Amino acid sequence: MRPVRRTRAVVAVLVLLNLLLPISAVTAHAATGAGALVVPASVEKGQTLEIGYRTDRPAAKNWVGLYTEPGNGPVDQKYVGPSTAWQYAPLGEGRVQFDTRGLEPGRHVAYLLADDGYRWLAQPARFDVVSADPSRFVTRAFETRAARAGERFEQAVRGVVRPARPDLVFRKRGGPNWVSVSRDGVLTGTPSTMDSLRPTRVEVEVSDARGRVDAATVTIPVRAPWQPLVTDVKVMSFNLWHAGTQVRDHRTKQLRFLLEQNVDVVGFQETSSVAARNLAADLGWHHYQASASVGLISRYPITATYPPSADGKALKGAGVRIRLDERFQREIVVWSAHLNYTPYGPYDACFSKMSREEVLKREEQSGRPREIRDILGQMAPQLAQADRIPVFLVGDFNAPSHLDWTSATSAVHCGYSDIPWPTSEEVERAGLRDSFRVAHPAPAQEPGVTWSPVYPFHDGSSGAPEPQDRIDFVHYAGRIRVLDSRAVVVGTPKPVPHHADNEWTSDHRAVVTTFRLPVL
Repeated sequence: MRPVRRTRAVVAVLVLLNLLLPISAVTAHAATGAGALVVPASVEKGQTLEIGYRTDRPAAKNWVGLYTEPGNGPVDQKYVGPSTAWQYAPLGEGRVQFDTRGLEPGRHVAYLLADDGYRWLAQPARFDVVSADPSRFVTRAFETRAARAGERFEQAVRGVVRPARPDLVFRKRGGPNWVSVSRDGVLTGTPSTMDSLRPTRVEVEVSDARGRVDAATVTIPVRAPWQPLVTDVKVMSFNLWHAGTQVRDHRTKQLRFLLEQNVDVVGFQETSSVAARNLAADLGWHHYQASASVGLISRYPITATYPPSADGKALKGAGVRIRLDERFQREIVVWSAHLNYTPYGPYDACFSKMSREEVLKREEQSGRPREIRDILGQMAPQLAQADRIPVFLVGDFNAPSHLDWTSATSAVHCGYSDIPWPTSEEVERAGLRDSFRVAHPAPAQEPGVTWSPVYPFHDGSSGAPEPQDRIDFVHYAGRIRVLDSRAVVVGTPKPVPHHADNEWTSDHRAVVTTFRLPVL
């Protein structure tokens, strides 16, 4: 919910030193006019990364920023998303050093940028972070999308081995004859009808050039030719918190979480322009990276997209149509939304002690009611067909629900009750239902708080108690049934500012709902 443009939280920047020493030649060298960056071609994770810079336009607020690639670097000399690390570079010529322990293995890019902004002072310089750690599957057991007897199945698993490295070799250690494992980590084959009697379990081994070995059990559900490929669908809303970059080794932890939750579709917020694409690539899934914040990924093919703009206006959401089963023509539509974060209603109530009328007036001023109306307006044609093709709207609304602020819960909402929060009411009027409240209709017994597992207090570990609320949702419309809905967090996250080594990579809880599709 809270904005961060350049973050110091994940990667500790060491010191600016040797400022007046000449820049020595190293492998990667990029320059524009009189500006230059000098970086090594690669650095081992845990070692110090030293970057040399030169500019004929020195300024106290010039800075070097590090970004993943593909990532959210200022490719058009404009802000896209937060850096993974940064340091001021005020002189005409000097060096900066970075601690690489918080950098993900893989390709990164350094930018020399002007005066606390995003104008380039030199061409970006790319480098690789490599890890000496052995590569391992992010989890010991996981499930893939469903296969159908008589149809070819294919699923890549290479991306869920971390850290990635080019010398990895995969092989099948055990499992049914119908499935094969290629050297580059792709499971392929065509199951028979007999294979649909039980799930296929494949033991997959990975090894590197040094002989280090790891293995995981991959389960492939197999359906008979006459059976629907998908009967239950699990949908998640997940605010990634600046793509997860506030926590060390975030990509590995995100992949582990998604696989262990065994979800089918995820609507993301705060992707920093890249996370949906990157996570889908690692998982071997389909994706739509719709905007700097919003993205969606799916185990099953995406057949259409609904972009974050319509009728000449920008939308705070985007959607996809997903084909769950081509033979049975079974599809769903999923939208993800990320509404404006300020002013924030619970702060107006709990901190500023505004009247009910003032809180609601400020809610209109936030723009969120208009933003959700714009999204729902674009969803209207799909909602009109929801009995045929189910529709889902997930997201971080940055606003509570009118279903939660009731007389029974006034004690946990600073004495307020029966506030008709307009964003949730607009969604309800459009014909969508709140899946969590369908599963848990009594908010006093099951509050379902999603904001925030790392802000128990307003400043994280200190300050006034932070209003804890449910601001992330999975809404639905159509002839489907809620089987279960949960607000999910991994472990017991440490609060800000002690969060960098949490297993949980977000400042929100995720919301996961399992739906039963109608019988065909």
